[in-house]
Amino acid sequence: MDHDFSKGAAWIRGEIVPIAQATIGVTDWGLTHSDVAYDVVPVWEGAFFRLGDYLERFEASMAAGRMQVGMGRAEIETALHDMVATSGLRAAYVAMVAARGTPIIPGSRDPRDCANHFYAWCVPYVHVVKPEVAEAGAHVWLSEDVRRIPDDSVNPRAKNYHWGDFTQGLFEAKDRGFETVVLPDHAGNVTEGPGFNIFALKGGMVITPDRGVLHGITRRTVLELARAEGLDTCERALPVTELMEADEVFLSSSGGGVIPVSRVGERRFSNGAAGPVALRLRAAYFAALQDPVRRTEIDYS
Repeated sequence: MDHDFSKGAAWIRGEIVPIAQATIGVTDWGLTHSDVAYDVVPVWEGAFFRLGDYLERFEASMAAGRMQVGMGRAEIETALHDMVATSGLRAAYVAMVAARGTPIIPGSRDPRDCANHFYAWCVPYVHVVKPEVAEAGAHVWLSEDVRRIPDDSVNPRAKNYHWGDFTQGLFEAKDRGFETVVLPDHAGNVTEGPGFNIFALKGGMVITPDRGVLHGITRRTVLELARAEGLDTCERALPVTELMEADEVFLSSSGGGVIPVSRVGERRFSNGAAGPVALRLRAAYFAALQDPVRRTEIDYS
């Protein structure tokens, strides 16, 4: 049978199938409880970017969630390579997932009774903010009604599917005509948004929150690029009031790299345009995607 992989592919139960054919059971805790550890690695021009770093974080997230999927790093890496090669996608958003699974003992509420399992999927490259919007400067809503889930409730450094707060924040932002949302915490500090970290530039200092956030691989890349530009960097609490006094604001995501922000709520930055430093870092990020040291080429043959 010929398969159409143009919309993506999935590796599930040891087989690679078109993404529309991939399924998990309706009683899987990954579905019923959002009980999942996952990660997303970008593919750009036929190669994974920083694959080893994403795999390392995925393993850490599985360990934090006490999940064992019966596959080592080499097996997971092979599954990702085979899946993307089969899809033919040369620019892709590639997810690796560990799900809690279905209880082996029917009706059990003990997570230790679940059969953890691995699956993966890829789709054409995803931009969390459309490129043309990013180039002009995205409009971001700072939520007034929704706070980030506290990090002593759900650990944001273990990448997970708990998006209840982000989803409500996105409705709030979209209803007001903004591209996306960033959530504050209960102490009045900025945290993160759905699929991205946030940065404030003040003078020659780039500041990004360190608590209540995923320590993104793209976040790490941006901090490295900022230092290469001669900027100082700082990972610490970022009060909302300090964000609003920044010279520039920008986001980072595996889905789009560095994303300049021209507006947060009613506050305009860089005269309502993408900031010059953010644009330089955006260009530097896409240049870094070509760094052979950080690329893992995919064999499509």
